[in-house]
Amino acid sequence: MTYSKPKSLDQKLARIHADPSSFRDFILADAKDADMAFGIAAPGPRRDGSPGFQSLADYRDQIREIIAQGLVDIMLLSASNLEKLAIEERLFAASVVTPAARANDTSDIWVVRGGRYPRQASRSFRSATLDHIMHGMMDAPPQAEVVGADLGLYSITFTNDLDWDYKALQDYHDFRIEAERRGFRHFLEVFNPNVDPHLGGGSVAGFLNDHVVRTLAGVASRGRPLFLKIPYNGPAALEELVAYDPHLVVGILGGSAGTTLDAFRLIHDARRHGARVALFGRKINLSEHPLTFIRYLRAIVEDTITPEEAVRAYHGDLAKLGIKPARALGDDLQISDQAMSYR
Repeated sequence: MTYSKPKSLDQKLARIHADPSSFRDFILADAKDADMAFGIAAPGPRRDGSPGFQSLADYRDQIREIIAQGLVDIMLLSASNLEKLAIEERLFAASVVTPAARANDTSDIWVVRGGRYPRQASRSFRSATLDHIMHGMMDAPPQAEVVGADLGLYSITFTNDLDWDYKALQDYHDFRIEAERRGFRHFLEVFNPNVDPHLGGGSVAGFLNDHVVRTLAGVASRGRPLFLKIPYNGPAALEELVAYDPHLVVGILGGSAGTTLDAFRLIHDARRHGARVALFGRKINLSEHPLTFIRYLRAIVEDTITPEEAVRAYHGDLAKLGIKPARALGDDLQISDQAMSYR
C-alpha cells in the first residue's frame, strides 16, 4: 500500500519491539465497527436529545473528523465503511492513521434488538472477505495495490466448550493461512467467555491468559497478530501476560461507555500495568464531544495530565463548546465500571 505519510502505528510498533522495556509509545485506536454488532443503534443516540439514533451519514462524518484530527493510530471500520472512506474517498492516503477492518463477526457481537445471540456460546463467522477489505473487489490480481486496508481485527471468544472452541480455533487457523498468503496483517481480539465457562474455581482472567498463550504458541512469527485486544481483567492478570513475553504487545478494549473517569482511569491504569494499546469504541462514540474526548485520552497516555484532572478539563471544554454534559462533574468523577473496583 502506498501512502504519502508514514503511519504512526508502524513507527510505534517498531520502537516497541526495538526496546520492549520502554513504555514511551502507546497505540490508540478508535473502534468504529459497531455497525457489525448493533445495527441501527451503532452510531449512537441523536445528539439533539430527540428519540432514535444517528444515521450512517452522521457516523461517517464523525469518523472523517477523527481521521482528520490525527490523534488515533488506528481507525477500525466495517468493510462497507472502509470501502466508502478508504477506497472511494482515499481519506487515509495522506493521514498518519492506519485503516483497519473487522475481519470476522462472531455471534456474541450480534447485539440486535430482541436478539439473544450474545447469551449463547459464541460461534465463529465471517461476513467480510479479504479481497473486499484490501481491494474492494473479488479475485483481485495477485500484484494488485491495496487500496483499502491490509490490517484487520480477528475475534475469538473461548467458552470452555470443546466443540465450539475447536471450531473457533480451526477457523482462526484457516484465516491466518489465508492472511499470510495475501500479505494481510491482523490483531487478535480475545473476549472473556460470554456464557458460564464452568471453570470449577479457576479465574476468568487465568482462563483467558492461558488461552492466549496456548493459541499463539503454535504460530510462527509471520502468522502472529501484531497485538492483542483483550478485556482489562485487573492489574495482576495484565502484568502476568505482559511479563510472559515482552514482544507480545497487549492491548485492552474499552467496553461500555460508563463515566468519563471510567474511561480515563482505564487507559491510565492499563498503560501503567503494561498495556501498549487501547481500542475504545463506545467510550468515544457516546462521549459528548469525541474529538475533545480523544484529545484527553492521548494526553493521559503521554503523562501530561491525570485522569481526574482530565475529567475536570473535559467538562471545562464542554462548557466552552456550549455542550451540556451527560452527568454533573461530581458524578462524572466517580468510578462505575466494576473492572476498576480493585482500587
